[in-house]
Amino acid sequence: MDHEQRDPHEPPALEERSDAWLVGRARELLAIIQVSPVNERVWHTDEVDRLLAEAQHRGEPRMVGQLLRSAVAVRVVNNELADSAEPLLDELLAHTRRHGLVVLQADAHALRGRRLLLAGAEDAALTEAAVALAMLDEDITPDVLLGGRSWDMIMAATLMDIGIVLTQLGVYEVADQVMSRANKCIRASAGPHLISVHLINRARLLVGWGLRLERIGEDERAAERFATAAAIAVAVEAPFRESLFPREPHLAAADQNPVIGAALALAQPSGAHVDRLRRLTDSPRYPRELVIVSIALARCLEHEGHEEEAVHVLGQARSRMYHEAAEPTLRLCLIREYARLSGPDGGERTTSALENYATELEAQLWDMRESRIATLNTRREHERLSRMHGAIARQALQDPLTGLPNRRALDERLEALARTPANHPLAIALVDLDGFKGVNDRMSHAEGDDVLRVVASTLRDALRGSDMVARYGGDEFIVLLPGAPLHAAEAALRRAVNAVAGLPPDLSHGVTLSIGVVSLRPQETAVRALARADAAMYQAKRGGGNDIVAITATAAAESERAATENDQPARSGDPAWVLPETT
Repeated sequence: MDHEQRDPHEPPALEERSDAWLVGRARELLAIIQVSPVNERVWHTDEVDRLLAEAQHRGEPRMVGQLLRSAVAVRVVNNELADSAEPLLDELLAHTRRHGLVVLQADAHALRGRRLLLAGAEDAALTEAAVALAMLDEDITPDVLLGGRSWDMIMAATLMDIGIVLTQLGVYEVADQVMSRANKCIRASAGPHLISVHLINRARLLVGWGLRLERIGEDERAAERFATAAAIAVAVEAPFRESLFPREPHLAAADQNPVIGAALALAQPSGAHVDRLRRLTDSPRYPRELVIVSIALARCLEHEGHEEEAVHVLGQARSRMYHEAAEPTLRLCLIREYARLSGPDGGERTTSALENYATELEAQLWDMRESRIATLNTRREHERLSRMHGAIARQALQDPLTGLPNRRALDERLEALARTPANHPLAIALVDLDGFKGVNDRMSHAEGDDVLRVVASTLRDALRGSDMVARYGGDEFIVLLPGAPLHAAEAALRRAVNAVAGLPPDLSHGVTLSIGVVSLRPQETAVRALARADAAMYQAKRGGGNDIVAITATAAAESERAATENDQPARSGDPAWVLPETT
């Protein structure tokens, strides 16, 4: 029978694409959707969802985490799709907690903050930012399975998401600190796109900060912020040309991005910017960009003596922003600019009264800003202390090297599982590393520790969420598989054996797994069950390692009878415990 041949010019199907391609394509779609017309955003979001479905089918936790983050991010940048982000946010938080992906978990809180801002829930958004910051205040060990460059990019993206929330809340000082921290990650590993995103966000922060400073009469400090934003607008030109943003190659970044165009104009208002800013106000943009570019255009028109047209531009922007819940701080800047240029209808007395009212209003708003910073710091410290308390509690039950449960936690979990009938059959496996001693002898104990961490993570990721992997000591691990018949437990553990055997040599240094697995018998003690699993593991080692030996209750009973008849007590490692393999 002839097999249908695929057109060589047809793009490969998703299942044929690499993991890195899926992550990279999602990042590209996030860039596209931010400059797409409203009617096209749904198409791009659907494609991100298909990428996520493929990642979930493959099951690699870090890739799934990054694709979940992309699926959330493409929604929270769009008012029309924001409601559909909530279930994905819950899924992202649950996934990152389960797999210990702390940085992506912090990003989930930041993205929830952005979602809350769209609904006008500023206080709740501030709490989410505080939680995210507290998580990143911890001493986080880079994930070796991600690689240095990917780790830096994920950390930078998370910090930028937090910075965006704080910028929209008007907490510019803290946002500036967070963006500076992101810059360190970007300098180390980022490509042109992430550099462009960072510079645009940084310019956006400085422009908003400058406008806010003007409202309290700090014109000199505001001018400094505008000048720095303009310098960034010049610096972004080269990376923008190589970014993932859809763009016209013959146009400068300032002609295509409202924040960049406005930054240049606010630093030096003049008629040279007017045509560019007019085009940018007509393009489909987000409310925050509309405010910034409208104020910049109005100042350039005012500089050229066209005050009436400037008032018209601001009035149109004010009307379009009327129902927007997001960014009240920036919206107030627009209203103030409109009032300043509109001129009084009631003469000098009216002007004086309005100025006095505005002064009182600004003083109260400035106090609110100070209060907001204090609230942020208080909640951040509260979250840090809460997490520290939780960490201390976890450390009592956690192996410090691998992060897995320790023997104390294992004993508690095994006892709880054994006394609950719903967890039976209960499979118990003892895992030992083949060739681990050679790693320590040939290299160093530090290299050995890295191998233990990588193997522990791989073993954990290969099993179900309900399974428990604990470090038993040295290079031995115990796995509890509740509700798993012996054949199902063996199949699951076979995945773990293959996953470790398939690790890159520079991560595993050739280490493999030998596993013995048994099913807990009625009335059997944990010590006895572990002894049987230990004996099965030694049988796997004697067969050359990189294998599993499963012992049924029948085979174990026959072996024990034989040992009793020969007056040879059965014990772990004793030759009397060499039992037939059952698959």
